[in-house]
Amino acid sequence: METLKGIQQNKMFINGKWVSALSNETFDVINPGTGEIIDSVPLGREGEAILAVDAADQAFQCWSEKTANERSSLLMNWFHLVLDHKEEIASILTAEQGKSITEARGEVDYAASFISWNAEEAKRIYGETIPASAQNKRIVVIKQPIGVVAAITPWNFPAAMFTRKIATALAAGCTAVIKPAESTPLTAIKLTELAHEAGIPAGVLNVVTGDPKTIGKAWLDDKRVKKITFTGSTPVGKYLMREAADSIKKVSLELGGHAPVIVFDDADIEKAVEGVISSKFRNSGQTCVCANRIYVQRGILPEFTEKLKNEVKKIKVGIGTDLDVNIGPLINEAGYLKVQRHVDDAVKKGAKIELGGKRMEQFQGGYFFEPTILSGVHEQMDIMNEETFGPVAPIIPFEDRNEAISQANNSDYGLAAYVYTESLSTAIKIAEKLEFGIVGINDGLPSTAQAPFGGVKQSGIGREGGRQGIEEFLENKYLSIRI
Repeated sequence: METLKGIQQNKMFINGKWVSALSNETFDVINPGTGEIIDSVPLGREGEAILAVDAADQAFQCWSEKTANERSSLLMNWFHLVLDHKEEIASILTAEQGKSITEARGEVDYAASFISWNAEEAKRIYGETIPASAQNKRIVVIKQPIGVVAAITPWNFPAAMFTRKIATALAAGCTAVIKPAESTPLTAIKLTELAHEAGIPAGVLNVVTGDPKTIGKAWLDDKRVKKITFTGSTPVGKYLMREAADSIKKVSLELGGHAPVIVFDDADIEKAVEGVISSKFRNSGQTCVCANRIYVQRGILPEFTEKLKNEVKKIKVGIGTDLDVNIGPLINEAGYLKVQRHVDDAVKKGAKIELGGKRMEQFQGGYFFEPTILSGVHEQMDIMNEETFGPVAPIIPFEDRNEAISQANNSDYGLAAYVYTESLSTAIKIAEKLEFGIVGINDGLPSTAQAPFGGVKQSGIGREGGRQGIEEFLENKYLSIRI
Protein backbone atom coordinates (compact mmCIF):
# COMPACT_ATOMS: atom_id res chain seq x y z
CA MET A 1 0.00 0.00 0.00
CA GLU A 2 1.45 3.35 -1.05
CA THR A 3 1.09 6.01 1.64
CA LEU A 4 1.30 9.77 1.45
CA LYS A 5 4.50 11.27 2.74
CA GLY A 6 4.76 13.76 5.56
CA ILE A 7 1.72 12.94 7.68
CA GLN A 8 1.28 10.92 10.85
CA GLN A 9 0.49 7.42 9.65
CA ASN A 10 -2.29 5.35 11.21
CA LYS A 11 -2.88 7.72 14.11
CA MET A 12 -5.58 9.73 15.81
CA PHE A 13 -4.72 12.74 17.95
CA ILE A 14 -5.92 12.67 21.55
CA ASN A 15 -4.56 14.76 24.43
CA GLY A 16 -1.51 15.86 22.47
CA LYS A 17 -0.50 12.35 21.40
CA TRP A 18 -0.77 10.33 18.19
CA VAL A 19 -2.57 7.12 19.07
CA SER A 20 -3.92 3.99 17.38
CA ALA A 21 -7.43 2.68 17.88
CA LEU A 22 -7.95 0.76 21.12
CA SER A 23 -8.71 -2.28 18.96
CA ASN A 24 -5.74 -1.59 16.66
CA GLU A 25 -8.20 -1.80 13.75
CA THR A 26 -7.87 0.50 10.74
CA PHE A 27 -9.86 1.36 7.63
CA ASP A 28 -8.67 2.28 4.17
CA VAL A 29 -8.75 5.65 2.48
CA ILE A 30 -9.53 5.37 -1.24
CA ASN A 31 -8.56 7.68 -4.09
CA PRO A 32 -11.92 8.27 -5.87
CA GLY A 33 -10.15 8.98 -9.14
CA THR A 34 -8.35 5.64 -9.35
CA GLY A 35 -9.99 3.36 -6.79
CA GLU A 36 -6.58 2.74 -5.21
CA ILE A 37 -5.91 2.54 -1.48
CA ILE A 38 -3.73 5.49 -0.51
CA ASP A 39 -3.54 5.02 3.25
CA SER A 40 -5.25 3.59 6.30
CA VAL A 41 -6.29 5.28 9.55
CA PRO A 42 -7.51 4.08 12.95
CA LEU A 43 -11.03 2.76 13.26
CA GLY A 44 -12.08 4.56 16.42
CA ARG A 45 -15.32 3.95 18.26
CA GLU A 46 -16.97 4.91 21.55
CA GLY A 47 -13.87 4.37 23.70
CA GLU A 48 -11.71 6.76 21.69
CA ALA A 49 -14.54 9.30 21.52
CA ILE A 50 -14.78 9.35 25.32
CA LEU A 51 -11.01 9.65 25.72
CA ALA A 52 -11.08 12.67 23.42
CA VAL A 53 -13.78 14.32 25.54
CA ASP A 54 -11.77 13.52 28.69
CA ALA A 55 -8.85 15.43 27.20
CA ALA A 56 -10.91 18.36 25.94
CA ASP A 57 -12.75 18.70 29.24
CA GLN A 58 -9.52 18.69 31.20
CA ALA A 59 -7.93 21.28 28.89
CA PHE A 60 -10.91 23.62 28.85
CA GLN A 61 -10.22 25.60 32.01
CA CYS A 62 -6.66 26.46 31.08
CA TRP A 63 -7.47 27.26 27.44
CA SER A 64 -10.54 29.36 28.25
CA GLU A 65 -8.54 31.41 30.74
CA LYS A 66 -5.89 32.35 28.22
CA THR A 67 -6.13 35.94 27.07
CA ALA A 68 -7.64 36.69 23.70
CA ASN A 69 -4.21 37.82 22.50
CA GLU A 70 -2.66 34.51 23.54
CA ARG A 71 -5.26 32.47 21.69
CA SER A 72 -5.01 34.78 18.69
CA SER A 73 -1.23 34.43 18.54
CA LEU A 74 -1.39 30.64 18.54
CA LEU A 75 -4.04 30.63 15.83
CA MET A 76 -1.90 32.94 13.69
CA ASN A 77 1.01 30.50 14.13
CA TRP A 78 -1.29 27.79 12.78
CA PHE A 79 -2.40 30.03 9.90
CA HIS A 80 1.19 30.61 8.75
CA LEU A 81 2.07 26.92 9.01
CA VAL A 82 -0.94 25.98 6.89
CA LEU A 83 0.16 28.38 4.16
CA ASP A 84 3.76 27.16 4.46
CA HIS A 85 2.50 23.60 3.83
CA LYS A 86 -0.05 24.56 1.18
CA GLU A 87 1.29 22.25 -1.52
CA GLU A 88 1.49 19.25 0.79
CA ILE A 89 -2.04 19.75 2.11
CA ALA A 90 -3.38 20.27 -1.41
CA SER A 91 -1.73 17.04 -2.60
CA ILE A 92 -3.28 15.09 0.28
CA LEU A 93 -6.65 16.69 -0.37
CA THR A 94 -6.59 15.85 -4.07
CA ALA A 95 -5.54 12.26 -3.40
CA GLU A 96 -8.34 11.47 -0.94
CA GLN A 97 -11.11 13.78 -2.22
CA GLY A 98 -10.42 13.87 -5.96
CA LYS A 99 -10.77 17.57 -6.73
CA SER A 100 -8.26 19.15 -9.07
CA ILE A 101 -4.98 20.32 -7.61
CA THR A 102 -5.91 23.89 -8.57
CA GLU A 103 -9.16 23.63 -6.63
CA ALA A 104 -7.34 21.97 -3.74
CA ARG A 105 -4.87 24.84 -3.51
CA GLY A 106 -7.78 27.24 -3.49
CA GLU A 107 -9.42 25.30 -0.69
CA VAL A 108 -6.24 25.47 1.40
CA ASP A 109 -6.23 29.26 1.02
CA TYR A 110 -9.92 29.30 1.94
CA ALA A 111 -9.27 27.09 4.97
CA ALA A 112 -6.40 29.31 6.11
CA SER A 113 -8.64 32.39 5.83
CA PHE A 114 -10.92 31.01 8.56
CA ILE A 115 -7.95 30.65 10.88
CA SER A 116 -6.70 34.19 10.35
CA TRP A 117 -10.19 35.69 10.50
CA ASN A 118 -10.99 33.98 13.79
CA ALA A 119 -7.58 34.80 15.22
CA GLU A 120 -8.72 38.41 14.93
CA GLU A 121 -12.27 37.68 16.12
CA ALA A 122 -10.81 36.25 19.34
CA LYS A 123 -9.90 39.84 20.23
CA ARG A 124 -13.34 41.22 19.35
CA ILE A 125 -15.54 39.33 21.84
CA TYR A 126 -17.25 42.27 23.48
CA GLY A 127 -19.75 42.37 26.32
CA GLU A 128 -22.02 45.28 27.16
CA THR A 129 -23.50 47.38 29.93
CA ILE A 130 -27.25 47.97 30.16
CA PRO A 131 -29.04 50.82 31.96
CA ALA A 132 -30.41 49.44 35.22
CA SER A 133 -33.88 49.99 36.65
CA ALA A 134 -32.54 51.27 39.99
CA GLN A 135 -29.84 53.76 40.95
CA ASN A 136 -28.10 51.23 43.18
CA LYS A 137 -27.76 48.57 40.49
CA ARG A 138 -25.57 47.99 37.47
CA ILE A 139 -26.18 45.46 34.69
CA VAL A 140 -23.24 43.93 32.85
CA VAL A 141 -23.31 41.23 30.16
CA ILE A 142 -20.18 39.15 29.61
CA LYS A 143 -19.54 36.45 27.02
CA GLN A 144 -17.90 33.16 27.89
CA PRO A 145 -16.94 30.06 25.87
CA ILE A 146 -19.61 27.39 25.87
CA GLY A 147 -17.22 24.53 26.73
CA VAL A 148 -16.29 21.33 24.91
CA VAL A 149 -17.42 21.36 21.28
CA ALA A 150 -17.93 18.23 19.17
CA ALA A 151 -17.49 18.86 15.44
CA ILE A 152 -18.36 16.54 12.56
CA THR A 153 -17.07 17.59 9.15
CA PRO A 154 -17.90 16.51 5.56
CA TRP A 155 -15.77 15.08 2.78
CA ASN A 156 -16.41 17.69 0.09
CA PHE A 157 -14.32 20.43 1.76
CA PRO A 158 -12.16 18.51 4.24
CA ALA A 159 -9.80 21.43 4.92
CA ALA A 160 -12.14 24.40 4.91
CA MET A 161 -14.90 22.82 6.98
CA PHE A 162 -12.30 21.68 9.53
CA THR A 163 -10.87 25.16 10.05
CA ARG A 164 -14.23 26.95 9.82
CA LYS A 165 -15.41 25.01 12.87
CA ILE A 166 -12.21 24.46 14.83
CA ALA A 167 -10.60 27.88 14.43
CA THR A 168 -13.86 29.53 15.54
CA ALA A 169 -14.28 27.25 18.55
CA LEU A 170 -10.68 27.75 19.68
CA ALA A 171 -10.86 31.52 19.16
CA ALA A 172 -13.91 31.64 21.43
CA GLY A 173 -12.02 29.78 24.15
CA CYS A 174 -13.66 26.40 23.63
CA THR A 175 -11.87 23.08 23.31
CA ALA A 176 -12.82 20.63 20.60
CA VAL A 177 -13.21 17.02 19.58
CA ILE A 178 -13.67 16.41 15.88
CA LYS A 179 -14.54 13.51 13.62
CA PRO A 180 -13.62 14.06 9.97
CA ALA A 181 -15.51 12.24 7.24
CA GLU A 182 -14.44 8.63 6.70
CA SER A 183 -13.61 9.37 3.05
CA THR A 184 -11.23 12.25 3.81
CA PRO A 185 -9.51 11.93 7.20
CA LEU A 186 -5.95 12.59 5.99
CA THR A 187 -6.43 16.30 5.43
CA ALA A 188 -7.74 16.67 8.98
CA ILE A 189 -4.78 14.73 10.34
CA LYS A 190 -2.34 17.02 8.55
CA LEU A 191 -4.09 20.18 9.74
CA THR A 192 -4.04 18.83 13.29
CA GLU A 193 -0.35 18.07 13.02
CA LEU A 194 0.25 21.69 12.06
CA ALA A 195 -1.98 22.99 14.89
CA HIS A 196 0.11 20.95 17.33
CA GLU A 197 3.29 22.34 15.80
CA ALA A 198 1.85 25.85 16.15
CA GLY A 199 1.67 25.40 19.91
CA ILE A 200 -2.00 24.60 20.48
CA PRO A 201 -1.84 22.89 23.91
CA ALA A 202 -2.55 19.22 24.49
CA GLY A 203 -6.24 18.40 24.82
CA VAL A 204 -7.47 21.59 23.16
CA LEU A 205 -7.89 19.88 19.77
CA ASN A 206 -8.56 16.15 19.50
CA VAL A 207 -9.24 14.17 16.32
CA VAL A 208 -11.02 10.81 16.29
CA THR A 209 -11.30 8.86 13.04
CA GLY A 210 -13.58 5.90 12.59
CA ASP A 211 -17.17 4.76 12.97
CA PRO A 212 -19.55 7.76 12.76
CA LYS A 213 -22.43 6.11 14.62
CA THR A 214 -20.60 5.07 17.77
CA ILE A 215 -18.41 8.19 17.90
CA GLY A 216 -21.36 10.51 17.36
CA LYS A 217 -23.53 8.67 19.89
CA ALA A 218 -20.80 8.89 22.53
CA TRP A 219 -20.56 12.65 22.07
CA LEU A 220 -24.31 13.13 22.01
CA ASP A 221 -24.68 11.18 25.27
CA ASP A 222 -21.80 12.92 27.07
CA LYS A 223 -23.01 15.83 29.20
CA ARG A 224 -19.56 17.38 29.10
CA VAL A 225 -20.04 18.09 25.40
CA LYS A 226 -21.91 21.39 25.35
CA LYS A 227 -22.26 21.91 21.61
CA ILE A 228 -22.53 19.88 18.41
CA THR A 229 -21.53 21.50 15.12
CA PHE A 230 -22.16 19.50 11.97
CA THR A 231 -21.93 19.97 8.22
CA GLY A 232 -23.56 17.27 6.11
CA SER A 233 -26.88 15.85 5.01
CA THR A 234 -30.24 17.00 6.32
CA PRO A 235 -31.30 13.52 7.53
CA VAL A 236 -28.17 13.22 9.69
CA GLY A 237 -28.68 16.78 10.92
CA LYS A 238 -32.21 15.92 12.03
CA TYR A 239 -30.89 12.88 13.89
CA LEU A 240 -28.26 14.94 15.69
CA MET A 241 -30.82 17.58 16.62
CA ARG A 242 -33.17 14.99 18.08
CA GLU A 243 -30.47 13.23 20.07
CA ALA A 244 -28.92 16.47 21.32
CA ALA A 245 -32.25 17.37 22.91
CA ASP A 246 -31.77 14.91 25.78
CA SER A 247 -28.94 16.98 27.24
CA ILE A 248 -30.05 20.31 25.67
CA LYS A 249 -26.83 20.78 23.75
CA LYS A 250 -26.39 23.85 21.61
CA VAL A 251 -26.56 22.80 17.95
CA SER A 252 -25.21 24.35 14.75
CA LEU A 253 -26.21 22.58 11.55
CA GLU A 254 -25.12 23.39 8.00
CA LEU A 255 -27.15 20.96 5.96
CA GLY A 256 -28.28 20.25 2.43
CA GLY A 257 -29.12 22.76 -0.26
CA HIS A 258 -31.00 22.96 -3.53
CA ALA A 259 -29.86 26.29 -4.88
CA PRO A 260 -31.87 28.06 -7.58
CA VAL A 261 -30.26 30.37 -10.12
CA ILE A 262 -32.55 32.99 -11.65
CA VAL A 263 -31.32 34.54 -14.90
CA PHE A 264 -33.42 37.51 -16.05
CA ASP A 265 -33.61 38.64 -19.64
CA ASP A 266 -31.65 41.81 -18.84
CA ALA A 267 -28.73 39.82 -17.42
CA ASP A 268 -25.23 39.93 -18.82
CA ILE A 269 -25.41 36.45 -20.36
CA GLU A 270 -21.65 35.89 -20.40
CA LYS A 271 -21.50 36.84 -16.71
CA ALA A 272 -24.43 34.54 -15.94
CA VAL A 273 -22.90 31.60 -17.81
CA GLU A 274 -19.59 32.11 -16.04
CA GLY A 275 -21.35 32.26 -12.67
CA VAL A 276 -23.40 29.12 -13.33
CA ILE A 277 -20.29 27.18 -14.34
CA SER A 278 -18.40 28.38 -11.24
CA SER A 279 -21.27 27.43 -8.96
CA LYS A 280 -22.52 24.26 -10.66
CA PHE A 281 -19.36 22.48 -11.73
CA ARG A 282 -16.89 23.41 -9.00
CA ASN A 283 -15.81 20.24 -7.19
CA SER A 284 -17.86 18.25 -9.75
CA GLY A 285 -21.05 19.76 -8.37
CA GLN A 286 -20.35 18.37 -4.91
CA THR A 287 -21.04 21.52 -2.89
CA CYS A 288 -24.03 22.38 -0.74
CA VAL A 289 -24.35 25.81 -2.38
CA CYS A 290 -23.96 24.70 -5.99
CA ALA A 291 -26.58 25.57 -8.61
CA ASN A 292 -29.24 22.85 -8.67
CA ARG A 293 -32.06 24.55 -10.59
CA ILE A 294 -31.32 27.09 -13.32
CA TYR A 295 -34.34 29.26 -14.12
CA VAL A 296 -33.87 31.28 -17.32
CA GLN A 297 -36.33 33.89 -18.58
CA ARG A 298 -37.82 32.58 -21.78
CA GLY A 299 -36.70 35.44 -24.01
CA ILE A 300 -32.99 34.58 -23.56
CA LEU A 301 -33.38 30.81 -23.10
CA PRO A 302 -31.95 29.70 -26.51
CA GLU A 303 -28.98 32.06 -26.33
CA PHE A 304 -28.19 31.20 -22.70
CA THR A 305 -28.45 27.45 -23.31
CA GLU A 306 -26.17 27.56 -26.34
CA LYS A 307 -23.54 29.66 -24.62
CA LEU A 308 -23.64 27.45 -21.54
CA LYS A 309 -23.17 24.35 -23.71
CA ASN A 310 -20.20 25.91 -25.48
CA GLU A 311 -18.46 26.78 -22.22
CA VAL A 312 -19.22 23.47 -20.48
CA LYS A 313 -17.65 21.64 -23.44
CA LYS A 314 -14.36 23.31 -22.48
CA ILE A 315 -14.33 21.80 -19.00
CA LYS A 316 -11.49 19.28 -18.67
CA VAL A 317 -12.36 16.27 -16.52
CA GLY A 318 -9.68 13.95 -15.19
CA ILE A 319 -7.37 12.88 -12.38
CA GLY A 320 -6.92 15.84 -10.08
CA THR A 321 -3.14 15.81 -10.14
CA ASP A 322 -3.10 16.71 -13.86
CA LEU A 323 -2.49 20.45 -13.99
CA ASP A 324 -4.90 21.13 -16.87
CA VAL A 325 -7.84 19.31 -15.23
CA ASN A 326 -10.77 21.47 -14.09
CA ILE A 327 -12.88 18.93 -12.24
CA GLY A 328 -12.29 15.45 -10.87
CA PRO A 329 -14.43 12.45 -9.91
CA LEU A 330 -17.45 11.98 -7.72
CA ILE A 331 -16.55 10.80 -4.24
CA ASN A 332 -17.74 7.18 -4.50
CA GLU A 333 -20.05 4.68 -6.19
CA ALA A 334 -23.08 5.81 -4.21
CA GLY A 335 -22.50 9.38 -5.35
CA TYR A 336 -22.25 8.29 -8.98
CA LEU A 337 -25.40 6.15 -8.77
CA LYS A 338 -27.43 9.06 -7.39
CA VAL A 339 -26.33 11.37 -10.19
CA GLN A 340 -27.11 8.75 -12.85
CA ARG A 341 -30.51 8.10 -11.26
CA HIS A 342 -31.38 11.79 -11.41
CA VAL A 343 -30.44 12.02 -15.09
CA ASP A 344 -32.28 8.82 -16.02
CA ASP A 345 -35.41 9.90 -14.12
CA ALA A 346 -35.39 13.31 -15.82
CA VAL A 347 -35.04 11.80 -19.30
CA LYS A 348 -37.78 9.28 -18.58
CA LYS A 349 -40.08 12.15 -17.62
CA GLY A 350 -39.37 14.21 -20.71
CA ALA A 351 -36.07 16.05 -20.25
CA LYS A 352 -33.60 16.36 -23.10
CA ILE A 353 -29.87 15.79 -22.65
CA GLU A 354 -28.19 18.80 -24.24
CA LEU A 355 -24.73 17.63 -23.21
CA GLY A 356 -23.18 14.71 -21.32
CA GLY A 357 -25.45 12.45 -19.35
CA LYS A 358 -23.37 9.40 -18.49
CA ARG A 359 -20.36 7.95 -16.70
CA MET A 360 -16.94 8.46 -18.27
CA GLU A 361 -15.81 4.88 -18.77
CA GLN A 362 -12.29 5.77 -19.90
CA PHE A 363 -11.31 6.32 -16.26
CA GLN A 364 -11.04 2.79 -14.95
CA GLY A 365 -11.66 2.54 -11.21
CA GLY A 366 -12.79 6.15 -10.84
CA TYR A 367 -16.24 7.72 -10.46
CA PHE A 368 -16.24 10.28 -13.25
CA PHE A 369 -19.45 11.71 -14.69
CA GLU A 370 -19.71 13.87 -17.79
CA PRO A 371 -20.53 17.55 -17.24
CA THR A 372 -24.21 17.48 -18.15
CA ILE A 373 -26.89 19.95 -19.24
CA LEU A 374 -30.59 19.08 -19.27
CA SER A 375 -33.42 21.04 -20.87
CA GLY A 376 -37.17 20.47 -20.70
CA VAL A 377 -36.99 19.96 -16.95
CA HIS A 378 -40.08 20.28 -14.74
CA GLU A 379 -40.91 20.04 -11.05
CA GLN A 380 -42.07 16.40 -11.09
CA MET A 381 -38.51 15.19 -11.69
CA ASP A 382 -36.30 13.95 -8.85
CA ILE A 383 -33.54 16.36 -9.82
CA MET A 384 -35.85 19.27 -9.00
CA ASN A 385 -36.57 18.03 -5.50
CA GLU A 386 -33.43 16.24 -4.32
CA GLU A 387 -29.88 17.52 -3.98
CA THR A 388 -27.96 15.95 -6.87
CA PHE A 389 -24.37 16.57 -5.70
CA GLY A 390 -23.01 16.07 -9.18
CA PRO A 391 -22.14 17.93 -12.40
CA VAL A 392 -25.66 18.14 -13.83
CA ALA A 393 -27.25 21.49 -14.75
CA PRO A 394 -31.04 21.40 -15.32
CA ILE A 395 -32.47 24.43 -17.16
CA ILE A 396 -36.07 25.57 -16.61
CA PRO A 397 -37.75 28.49 -18.44
CA PHE A 398 -39.85 31.11 -16.65
CA GLU A 399 -42.02 33.99 -17.80
CA ASP A 400 -42.04 36.68 -15.11
CA ARG A 401 -40.64 37.69 -11.72
CA ASN A 402 -43.46 36.22 -9.64
CA GLU A 403 -43.15 32.84 -11.33
CA ALA A 404 -39.40 32.81 -10.75
CA ILE A 405 -39.76 33.62 -7.05
CA SER A 406 -42.49 31.03 -6.56
CA GLN A 407 -40.51 28.26 -8.25
CA ALA A 408 -37.26 29.15 -6.52
CA ASN A 409 -38.87 29.11 -3.07
CA ASN A 410 -40.67 25.83 -3.77
CA SER A 411 -38.17 23.75 -1.81
CA ASP A 412 -37.64 22.49 1.72
CA TYR A 413 -34.08 23.80 1.46
CA GLY A 414 -32.95 27.38 1.91
CA LEU A 415 -29.18 27.61 1.86
CA ALA A 416 -28.05 29.57 -1.22
CA ALA A 417 -29.68 31.21 -4.23
CA TYR A 418 -28.34 33.23 -7.15
CA VAL A 419 -29.79 36.09 -9.20
CA TYR A 420 -28.46 37.47 -12.48
CA THR A 421 -29.77 40.84 -13.64
CA GLU A 422 -28.33 44.23 -14.55
CA SER A 423 -31.18 45.98 -12.70
CA LEU A 424 -30.29 46.94 -9.14
CA SER A 425 -33.96 47.33 -8.32
CA THR A 426 -34.79 43.82 -9.56
CA ALA A 427 -31.81 42.33 -7.74
CA ILE A 428 -32.77 43.81 -4.37
CA LYS A 429 -36.48 43.04 -4.68
CA ILE A 430 -35.82 39.42 -5.68
CA ALA A 431 -33.15 38.89 -3.02
CA GLU A 432 -35.52 40.10 -0.32
CA LYS A 433 -38.22 37.66 -1.47
CA LEU A 434 -36.00 34.59 -1.73
CA GLU A 435 -36.20 32.23 1.28
CA PHE A 436 -32.47 31.52 1.49
CA GLY A 437 -29.69 32.38 3.91
CA ILE A 438 -27.26 33.39 1.16
CA VAL A 439 -28.04 35.22 -2.09
CA GLY A 440 -25.37 35.76 -4.72
CA ILE A 441 -26.25 38.69 -6.98
CA ASN A 442 -24.28 38.34 -10.21
CA ASP A 443 -21.90 36.26 -8.08
CA GLY A 444 -21.56 32.50 -8.30
CA LEU A 445 -18.98 32.24 -5.50
CA PRO A 446 -20.32 34.16 -2.48
CA SER A 447 -18.66 32.14 0.31
CA THR A 448 -15.99 33.98 2.31
CA ALA A 449 -14.61 33.90 5.85
CA GLN A 450 -15.89 37.36 6.79
CA ALA A 451 -19.55 36.68 5.96
CA PRO A 452 -22.13 34.61 7.90
CA PHE A 453 -22.64 31.31 6.06
CA GLY A 454 -25.78 29.29 6.72
CA GLY A 455 -29.32 28.55 5.66
CA VAL A 456 -32.99 28.58 6.61
CA LYS A 457 -35.73 25.96 6.53
CA GLN A 458 -34.20 22.45 6.34
CA SER A 459 -30.79 23.77 5.34
CA GLY A 460 -29.76 24.28 8.92
CA ILE A 461 -29.47 26.31 12.09
CA GLY A 462 -26.84 28.90 12.96
CA ARG A 463 -24.11 30.67 11.01
CA GLU A 464 -20.42 30.07 10.38
CA GLY A 465 -18.03 32.88 9.49
CA GLY A 466 -18.23 36.62 9.98
CA ARG A 467 -18.67 38.14 13.42
CA GLN A 468 -21.83 36.05 13.77
CA GLY A 469 -19.94 32.75 13.59
CA ILE A 470 -18.09 33.09 16.86
CA GLU A 471 -21.32 33.92 18.70
CA GLU A 472 -22.39 30.29 18.14
CA PHE A 473 -19.61 29.23 20.55
CA LEU A 474 -20.34 31.75 23.30
CA GLU A 475 -22.80 32.06 26.15
CA ASN A 476 -24.14 35.40 27.41
CA LYS A 477 -23.92 35.83 31.18
CA TYR A 478 -25.86 38.64 32.81
CA LEU A 479 -24.43 40.16 36.01
CA SER A 480 -26.84 42.15 38.18
CA ILE A 481 -24.70 44.20 40.57
CA ARG A 482 -26.11 45.99 43.60
CA ILE A 483 -23.84 48.80 44.80
